[in-house]
Amino acid sequence: QVQLVESGGGLVQPGGSLRLSCAASGFTFSRYLMSWYRQVPGKERELVAFISTDGSATNYADSVKGRFTISRDNGKNTVYLQMNSLKPEDTAVYYCKTYLGVVYWGQGTQVTVSS
Repeated sequence: QVQLVESGGGLVQPGGSLRLSCAASGFTFSRYLMSWYRQVPGKERELVAFISTDGSATNYADSVKGRFTISRDNGKNTVYLQMNSLKPEDTAVYYCKTYLGVVYWGQGTQVTVSS
């Protein structure tokens, strides 16, 4: 079955960095676009970034451009989100997502940016 497992979240001070990972299984990872979303309580889940199947194309929300980088390793079936210059407003649960005719989400990983 399809599984997406996020890791790498935690507590970090403003200006700090974190790298999130999403390990995928149960499908041919290299054939599908992957994306990262985030959600704070009381708000809709928002798109952070997505990456094409071979990693040659990426797109970012305006709020994270220049600070976050999405990448993927098709040999490891893993997509990453490198987050630099973190701000308190980046605090959220971060999810990876793929669409295989049906949307699949991971369980999420909490990122808290606070001093």
